[in-house]
Amino acid sequence: MEIHQVNAKQGLQWLLSGFYLFRRAPIPWVLICGALFLIAISAALIPFIGSFIFTMAYPALMGGIMQGCRALEEGKPLEITHLFSAAESNFAALITIGGIYLTGLILISGLAALIGGPAMTDMLLYGKRVDETQLMGVASSMLTSLLIVLTLSIPLMMASWFAPMLVVFHKMPPVMAMQQSLLGCLRNLIPLLLFLITSTILAIICALPYGAGLVILIPTMYAAMYASYKDIFLGEPIRFKDHETPDAPTRWHNTEDSPKKSEHDEKPVEDVIPQNNDSDTKSK
Repeated sequence: MEIHQVNAKQGLQWLLSGFYLFRRAPIPWVLICGALFLIAISAALIPFIGSFIFTMAYPALMGGIMQGCRALEEGKPLEITHLFSAAESNFAALITIGGIYLTGLILISGLAALIGGPAMTDMLLYGKRVDETQLMGVASSMLTSLLIVLTLSIPLMMASWFAPMLVVFHKMPPVMAMQQSLLGCLRNLIPLLLFLITSTILAIICALPYGAGLVILIPTMYAAMYASYKDIFLGEPIRFKDHETPDAPTRWHNTEDSPKKSEHDEKPVEDVIPQNNDSDTKSK
């Protein structure tokens, strides 16, 4: 599979494309993200193992959301059942991704606790106070642990970023999907960094009016992840078309009539989100 290297400004284009996807079906998007939030809250209420279960199941839920994005692109309706659709045929592979991610988090947390020592663990978990003579040592251990957690967690997150999409759309084995996801992120660090920084700023702004703006931002970010997958792994923008039926001709988005064909053009023109990518993408 080719991994394309895109321009830095594509990180902003992904957010615009994600908002365009959200705008096509805002109510189903809100219902899907609301259901995902309720699942996360319900899992958190299960003592000890609830968060572990949700972490393992999250790639399957995310894969379903990505299938919903593809359905929107193909002119089909977005439904809340898309949230669980990926688990029907890819459950084992997606749960494996979640298990690998969870194992990585546990190992990283254990390493951080080992380096930080019992004093840091007691202070963070139980709120135990430390003497002034111990404070400098604990602060130094906490800083070292934080750097280690960031250094190891970022590659783990990169390996999990596109993995559900590669499993669902390309039937890749989970380990290979995580490898390709890591490579795709490494080749596009700058646009991904721009995407994350812009998303963080927007999240802060959207959270100010009682978090009302997050109702739009969260679905937009999920849809933007689908746009980034298409850009990096398929080298193409999102294209929309209405769903075709046997008894009706193809209807194209925002048009009353089908596009005209020239003598040398037999393919209909699809509705493509405007792109600002003014240089050719590089492929590996």
